[in-house]
Amino acid sequence: MYSTVVSGALHGVSAYLVSVEVDIANGLPAFLMVGSLSTEVRESRERVTVALKNVGLSLPPKRITVNLSPADRRKEGTAFDLPIAVGMLESLGLIPPKAAEGILFLGELGLDGEIKKVRGVLPIVQAASEGGIRQCIVPAANAKEAAVVPGMTVWEAGKFLDILHFLMAERGRRGDILETVSVDTDRLFGGEGVEGGKNAEDRLDFCQVTGQESARRAAEIAAAGFHNLLMVGPPGAGKSMIAKRIPGILPPLTLEESLEVTAVVSVAGLMEEGEALVTERPFRSPHHTISQAALIGGSVLPRPGMISLAHRGVLFLDELPEFQGAALDALRQPMEDRNVNIARASGNVTYPSDFMLVCAMNPCPCGYYPDANRCRCSKTRISRYMGKVSGPILDRIDLCVELQAVNYASLKTKARGKGSAEIRRRVERARRIQEDRFKDTGYRFNGDIEAAAMEKYCALGQEEQGCMERLYNSLQLSARAYHRILRVGRTIADLDGEEQIGVQHLMEAAFYRPSMEYWGR
Repeated sequence: MYSTVVSGALHGVSAYLVSVEVDIANGLPAFLMVGSLSTEVRESRERVTVALKNVGLSLPPKRITVNLSPADRRKEGTAFDLPIAVGMLESLGLIPPKAAEGILFLGELGLDGEIKKVRGVLPIVQAASEGGIRQCIVPAANAKEAAVVPGMTVWEAGKFLDILHFLMAERGRRGDILETVSVDTDRLFGGEGVEGGKNAEDRLDFCQVTGQESARRAAEIAAAGFHNLLMVGPPGAGKSMIAKRIPGILPPLTLEESLEVTAVVSVAGLMEEGEALVTERPFRSPHHTISQAALIGGSVLPRPGMISLAHRGVLFLDELPEFQGAALDALRQPMEDRNVNIARASGNVTYPSDFMLVCAMNPCPCGYYPDANRCRCSKTRISRYMGKVSGPILDRIDLCVELQAVNYASLKTKARGKGSAEIRRRVERARRIQEDRFKDTGYRFNGDIEAAAMEKYCALGQEEQGCMERLYNSLQLSARAYHRILRVGRTIADLDGEEQIGVQHLMEAAFYRPSMEYWGR
């Protein structure tokens, strides 16, 4: 007897529907699975067989054929266990015909019949909703994640026997067997901020940073215009401390952004059990020994890398020169295109990578240059160390700030700088100005402005043009550095609520250039 059950598979951060076709016929006993399957999908044959046996449903000695259609697209993951088992029940006549019609099934089967968590539930359920399916049965651990899709009735399942009883029952009585799950996204994203976020007392705050006013200001400008930021300073100056507090001054995620971030985290299999949506802006800080595949994404079976997991948030690279040169240079295309394309023999996948890059590094290998009393590095050694960061990467960093060691008086003072809440309000105000400016254009932030659009969005008055000319000649700027100063100046003007870029904005923007004393460029 033949049956078909609806499931889904992943392709990057998107998904497509899969028809799980099961045929059980007389013949030499066998269990065949076809349809361009990965190893973990093929292993579902053993998981399903043993799980059915342990819940009292032994398979007859017949020829079982399972096809996952479309057969020309590669299938990965363990989410096909449940639809295969349901299809076999229908083919054996243990559940009424068409009892599973119009329902999406996802779930891994434990050997005792437990329904276990799987990855990629959100994009698959979204694809099902777009395909006209309005019901799904998913593991209890993934139920809230699926329930954020509008118009979808989500049934959570913990045991396979519960699903069997559910499918055997009349449609009007199914609610007595499995519970439905719903998530109020309006409550999550209504009012001030996000309900799922951290409490104010638990959030890292800029008021905890002692001194370093120029670095705090640079972080505010970077957050307001979504500019990339580099901090250079000796050990213990507060570079990592400042970087970890930048997500707290970024505007809260919108529902649309949260769905994008959640999809990436779900595909990577990093969703917390019972979590509906990722409601905090991502902050990813990989160790400098990370491989290129782990940073960018890929490996034999493509998975999102750190740059995709930092989508809509902050990617912090501490000890920047210690990263592999090839891994750093691989950031260039994703930083420009805001997505990364991974090409493998099994196909091409595209992951989003719209992140804010924040980097930190020492001024020399020992960390204490230019303090002659502590630094013993030669000029050649310093030059070699700084040269590990390529020019193309530096060209994509809009702000560079140098930190000095915190003195004793600053540590003992009771005065504190602006807290994250106050900075965040200024950043949100600047972001609203940019939303109005770039409405119906391809830009979202000042950091996105291309050279061709500088004249339109970063127009200068006569006095400002004279200032820019003097800066260009005295600092021996390149064309890229010139445009970088204009972009940053535009953001500083937005923070000040000024419609036009002023001389003071250009001078401050020029202050955040990489020091030629360090880079020799």
